[in-house]
Amino acid sequence: MKVDGVNSTAFTEFFILGFPELNDYKLTFFSIILLLYSMTICENFLIISLVFTSQRLQSPMYFFLGHLALSDIFLITSVVPKFLEVIIREGSIIPYVDCLAQFELYGGVVCTECYLLSAMSYDRYLAICKPLHYISIMSVKLRYSLIFTSWVLSFIIVSISVTLLAQLDYCAPNINYFFCDFAPLIELSCSDTTGMSINMTLLSVPVILINFICIMISYAYIFHTIFGISTTSGRQKTFFTCSSHLVVVAIYYVSMFVVYTLPDRGYLLSINKFISLVFIVLTPLLNPIIYSLRNKEIQASVMKYMRVSG
Repeated sequence: MKVDGVNSTAFTEFFILGFPELNDYKLTFFSIILLLYSMTICENFLIISLVFTSQRLQSPMYFFLGHLALSDIFLITSVVPKFLEVIIREGSIIPYVDCLAQFELYGGVVCTECYLLSAMSYDRYLAICKPLHYISIMSVKLRYSLIFTSWVLSFIIVSISVTLLAQLDYCAPNINYFFCDFAPLIELSCSDTTGMSINMTLLSVPVILINFICIMISYAYIFHTIFGISTTSGRQKTFFTCSSHLVVVAIYYVSMFVVYTLPDRGYLLSINKFISLVFIVLTPLLNPIIYSLRNKEIQASVMKYMRVSG
């Protein structure tokens, strides 16, 4: 058939190209990605195990951290296993339905992490700015409500994008990327995608912009409270309780901003793919390390866990 004068075929599968320029080093590349993936899964499973078994880690902050670790597992698993096949085979076929499913899972988890980081910033705001009311406000009911909303709302929003993608006609089968993301699929379409870009912008508002604003407002109040503490040691101790989360937020949003604002055409495409890979592989790897290195309760729980296991 033809769409706007361009030949269009109803493709039932796509071919993911990955990083063709690295095909000569595929075994080394494969080994590095596999190692990082294995480390990430082990680290985040350890965090989840500690949060749900250790008596030291029963506060709301660690409850949210456990779900962040779970979302990190889903994030990297949504992309890397298929990507390993792409590397070793120098490209790989993915069915059309599986491609949309991969984008649904990846996009849903990315959105979920935005909401989780926002919920964690609200938790830190209550703990620092309203310590006397912290336990009563951050009740078990509110915790589960925030978690449920984060997961469900995220996947509902991404489902809208998937539905719109499913209505497009595609003129080429080769995805010049390493997984099925929104922009690479739009690039293959011969339909009018102007409306798609507008819809994606509108959908990003409740996910990225609102959550980012909520985080900034929370930290504005947190810093105001910290600067109001009379002693230097008191300020340092209070800041230390939210420093891990602040570092994770900075890494996550800076990485995501670079990935989705950098042009994905011409010579910048390779840079965009590499930064996106760093975002998907390193962010879930670094989160447990950041929290573990800067949190004595997690360190103590890890040591206890290792002694019991040994």
